[in-house]
Amino acid sequence: MDLGLKNKVVLVTASSKGIGKSVAECFAAEGCKVAICSRTKSDLIETANSIASTYHNEPLWSVCDINNPDEIENTVYAVNENFGDIDILVNNCGGPSAGYFEELDESKWNHAYEQILLSAVRFVHLVSPKMKEKRWGRIINITSVSVKQPIDNLILSNSLRSAVVGMSKTLSSQFAKYNITVNNVAPGFTLTQRLYELAVHKAKLIGKSHEDIFVEMAKEIPMNRLAKPEEIASLVVFLASEQASYITGNSIPVDGGWIKGA
Repeated sequence: MDLGLKNKVVLVTASSKGIGKSVAECFAAEGCKVAICSRTKSDLIETANSIASTYHNEPLWSVCDINNPDEIENTVYAVNENFGDIDILVNNCGGPSAGYFEELDESKWNHAYEQILLSAVRFVHLVSPKMKEKRWGRIINITSVSVKQPIDNLILSNSLRSAVVGMSKTLSSQFAKYNITVNNVAPGFTLTQRLYELAVHKAKLIGKSHEDIFVEMAKEIPMNRLAKPEEIASLVVFLASEQASYITGNSIPVDGGWIKGA
């Protein structure tokens, strides 16, 4: 299937590892001009070299702490200067601190607010004017299954990723007349460094090994396994395609059937 994405300019945030990296790889495979960013220069260089070698498509990389508005602005500027206007924005970020309400002080809430919600707001502010001008754009936010079914010890994620969903639904209505779609992809338990960290955290709380936690997670999922990052990435790329031009304002879980609601 030709997804009609060749030469589209794509920015994927927090994309040197995990789901973000897989998303960048999938766009590179489609012939897009891919820009990646994260906080760690060495990880970015490694990922950029891997993508260039595998797909013969060299991505642009930029060091960017998405909690820092100046670095966000510098990243978007770099993409515009090197590739042109951004056609597709994928807002991805690492997970905030795990913990129960009593364990999280206000500084953790503020950090998570900037990391999850305000970073997306800032990127959209910077890229949407040109999308409107060209009357074409895709904004896709990587959230979590926690927006559909809250996860007990992830109150920061439950709260602030749901705020992204509220923002996205509103933007999808406001941007539709410009042929800009806005959607959310909600990954379930996916084999990334973040999931490993959550498993270790939970294992310490209940006195088990993180391997035991992975087994228990898989048992909760009807498909009896955890997701691979590329399974999340495939949906992201489809939502950016011409074939998905009438899909907007949706939050789509990729969870192996974990969510219990209809």
